[in-house]
Amino acid sequence: MNAAQLKALETKLWSTADNLRANSNLTSNEYCMPILGIIFLRYAYSRYRLVAAELMKDRPKRFGKTLPLEPKDFTSKSALYLPREAQYAFLLALPEDIASAGLAEADGKPVTTFGEAVNHAMTLIEAQSAALAGVLPKTYHTFDAKLLRELFTTFNDAAIDDIGGDVIGRIYEYFLNNFAQNIATDDGAFFTPKSLVKMIVGVIEPARGVLLDPACGSGGMFVQTGDFVNQSGMAANDVMTFYGQEKTEYNANLCRMNIAVHNLNAQIRSGEEANTYYNIPFPLVGACDYVMANPPFNVDKVSWEGVQAAGRLPFGAPSINKDGEVSNANYLWISYFYAYLNDHGRAGFVMPSSATDSRSRDLGIRRALVDTGDVDVLISVGNNFFYTKTLPCTLWFFRKDKPAAQRDTVLFLDARTYYTAVDRTHNAWNPWQLANLLAIVHLYRGEREKAGALLARYQDAAMEERAGIGAYLDDSRPIFGAMRGEVEEAVKSLTNEPLELPARCMAFLDTYDELKTAITETQEAILAHLKPLRGAKRKAALAALTYRDDWTYNDYKKQLAATVEHALAAIDAAEETLRQFQWFDERFGDLAYHDIPGLCKRATCAEIHAKDDSLTPGAYVGVPEPEDDGVDFAERMTEIHDELAGLQQESDALMETILGNWKDIAK
Repeated sequence: MNAAQLKALETKLWSTADNLRANSNLTSNEYCMPILGIIFLRYAYSRYRLVAAELMKDRPKRFGKTLPLEPKDFTSKSALYLPREAQYAFLLALPEDIASAGLAEADGKPVTTFGEAVNHAMTLIEAQSAALAGVLPKTYHTFDAKLLRELFTTFNDAAIDDIGGDVIGRIYEYFLNNFAQNIATDDGAFFTPKSLVKMIVGVIEPARGVLLDPACGSGGMFVQTGDFVNQSGMAANDVMTFYGQEKTEYNANLCRMNIAVHNLNAQIRSGEEANTYYNIPFPLVGACDYVMANPPFNVDKVSWEGVQAAGRLPFGAPSINKDGEVSNANYLWISYFYAYLNDHGRAGFVMPSSATDSRSRDLGIRRALVDTGDVDVLISVGNNFFYTKTLPCTLWFFRKDKPAAQRDTVLFLDARTYYTAVDRTHNAWNPWQLANLLAIVHLYRGEREKAGALLARYQDAAMEERAGIGAYLDDSRPIFGAMRGEVEEAVKSLTNEPLELPARCMAFLDTYDELKTAITETQEAILAHLKPLRGAKRKAALAALTYRDDWTYNDYKKQLAATVEHALAAIDAAEETLRQFQWFDERFGDLAYHDIPGLCKRATCAEIHAKDDSLTPGAYVGVPEPEDDGVDFAERMTEIHDELAGLQQESDALMETILGNWKDIAK
């Protein structure tokens, strides 16, 4: 699913939710969680179907019958088992007369309304996961039946199947942003965008052990870690244990829902006992293999007395004001993350950009951190990565198992200008940009084979995308009609010639651009030719171009537009693959790490101390080298000087003419 499609889905879902608000007497707090509960139910069903199909491929038989699926089968695949009466499709198919379906609650009480059927489904799901006990909303009996069915129909969108990752958190924050005026105040916590979470997981590379997120929000770090481990060929539940703390109950319940959908082995604490500043609900100090977090930024008025009692300050106290409060808790969090690591642990977390060079006692803590040799990577991130915030941030990484050769160095990456504009107010790293940045980290660590694997991925993807475009146009020949002749040569160059990267990379980018132009121009030409035709002539023309002979001109126009849109999207994806390959190949094509001005710098601890222990990447990477545009500077300056002199002469002559005219008028 691309960003535009996701945005459209969110808008559609919100529109329905807003309709519920306008047509019910429920407050925002009363309908926010139930709506998110429906999203949870829909997403859980999507994962259930996906895993069920996989399980059934090699399902054994007994007495000629395929063995039925059981809850334990889904546990092994990190998915939640759904009893029949808790499945989304079952609820959608219920008759208007609910009583006729013969449903009954655990105590035998008959289910007579659609809202009660949804409550019953939530109860059945909670019975499948201890983490969900008492978490799922069960107030659907208070909803108007018609509006509730409308919600279920709206959320039955196949697009939800394609989102993946922290779908609940992503949609939740969109809803929360719209609900913001009516729901609890913002305490500084906000959803961590998927590309940042993937970067944290990719740099840390979790394999097995204990992962703590002491500000876990909706659980995105857990979800992405589970996916990362599963994709490596291991089962996340066999090798990982997750622990999370989240003070806000709304977010904590979302996290429980999220980990239940993915059937992860996790313990979540919420409420005051999960207030990380003062409490330690899990005995994990010095015991974590991994720590990941996006804590609230710049929190003030944290009680120093409460902080002291909890400990976890290996580098001493932060700045304390006259009222006995920590005036900015950023370095509390940084100290906590380090304190939780065992002797080979790794940490990755988000901090506001200001934390990298803040002064006062923060400077002393930062200097002590650098002296440990455990600071691994710092990555600057630009504006508008967060869904509801515009501020830039920095990703910090600690690594206690750094090789000896790297203990005296830190990798600084300035990625503030390297991103994809998803829309006017939202930026992200696309998958290739994410892979490129991670490859730089791999090369810095001396892991040349991982960067080499990236180049192989580029080669395979480019070949596959190129062949796919040709096949797509072939399959769409009846739709494209005359267009096929217009793009024949461009398609041939894409499909018949061997692809040799990087030598032919620019040539293929040019070809893709020509192909897009040919497709759009020919579409316009076809429509311009068909539009004035009437009666039998138009019918004959359409019959030659379409899949169906009963299509009208508008049917054809609509289908042609959709086909062209899909073709252009495929071409854009292929162009982006080659463009990002070029970006990496120009800088690291020899699969060796290099300091690149404006992008990355391997700095020694001595260099860091010389800059007052600043951990701001921009302080080390500098600015990019200016590109040679082929213009001789001295020659061009001479030309500009001559042009200015000529303009000055023209100006003087014009002024003399104006003054002369004034004199004539005055006579």
